[in-house]
Amino acid sequence: MRTAFIRALTDLAAADDRITLLVGDLGYSVVEEFAARFPTQYLNVGVAEQNMAGVAAGLALAGRVVFTYSIGNFPTLRCLEQVRNDICYHSLNVKLVAVGGGFAYGALGASHHATEDLAVARVLPNMTVVAPGDPIEAGLATSALAARPGPGYLRLGKAGEPVVHSQPPPFALGRAIVVRDGRACTIIATGGMLPIAVEAADTLHRQNGVDARVVSMHTLKPLDVDAVKAAALDTSAIITIEEHSEIGGLGSAVADVLAQLDRHPRFKPIALASSFSAAVGDQRYLRERAGLSVSATVRTIAAVLGLKE
Repeated sequence: MRTAFIRALTDLAAADDRITLLVGDLGYSVVEEFAARFPTQYLNVGVAEQNMAGVAAGLALAGRVVFTYSIGNFPTLRCLEQVRNDICYHSLNVKLVAVGGGFAYGALGASHHATEDLAVARVLPNMTVVAPGDPIEAGLATSALAARPGPGYLRLGKAGEPVVHSQPPPFALGRAIVVRDGRACTIIATGGMLPIAVEAADTLHRQNGVDARVVSMHTLKPLDVDAVKAAALDTSAIITIEEHSEIGGLGSAVADVLAQLDRHPRFKPIALASSFSAAVGDQRYLRERAGLSVSATVRTIAAVLGLKE
């Protein structure tokens, strides 16, 4: 996803000299081409994320469209006060880019596990919150955020994420993508869980004949309320899946919509427990421990639907 992001940003910068990239002394092997091509649109602020947020705010006030780039929790939690007071309060054109959502930097421990970021970003006034599901969505989301006035948060995977879409789908912030239609249930995924959701749907169809709708909810704020309502009307169960705390992320956002409907389908959020991981390891290992593997997802959905193993 990070490669798709930097390619899209490079194309944007070539067409618009307001596009500016700030990094916190990282991103090497990713940002070099951008820095070389656009030296007046690039700045390494050093290991100083609070300062990076302040510099980004100043550049935005001067008319720039600023992207800040860092990993894990560093562009959000480390500088939350500056993001809230300098960027969001003034509704500035600053887009925070976090590489390594969820357990992508799993071996580095809890300090690098970005598992509360979506909840924090969602609660900030004026903030658009985006977690694309594959590299194609990541490139489209980058362009869409650049064109959207005001603050934005872009949560990316690290590298090597599978491509879900065979071709670029219609993309608009706040409009979910129906990856495949179905009537038995709806699986709503955000971020790097989209490939897991698609594979789980394939497995359910192969093993049990279940026709599951799969929805990529790439934008958590503004949420596509109509897509949730349609799922509630058309299918008997809704399952959300996210590599994020069970509190404040996709599951919470969907539950808020469902609570206001007259019809209430069965609802099951699949997410991380609100706790720090006691284990370290790669992303796949930590996902499996947390019940975010394909097999665990299939078992959970089968139980919701009352299917026999």
